[in-house]
Amino acid sequence: MVQLTEELVRRLDQLAARDGSSRSQLIREAVAVYLAEHESQRRVDRFVAGYAEQPETEAELETARANARSLVAEEPW
Repeated sequence: MVQLTEELVRRLDQLAARDGSSRSQLIREAVAVYLAEHESQRRVDRFVAGYAEQPETEAELETARANARSLVAEEPW
């Protein structure tokens, strides 16, 4: 069981009434969003750590730059 302050319960009930939902549904959705954002941040953190551990080589960066220039040049501006 999760305990909430009276203020949080009041605010949840107001939002639920406005949205035609229930307090439980709002809490389920909030927890799902929180968990998804947490997992996303964990992926970003792993990505950053990986690049800190093994940064791109100058050759890889130059290849990326050349590819970007090529893609931009192909655009029909």
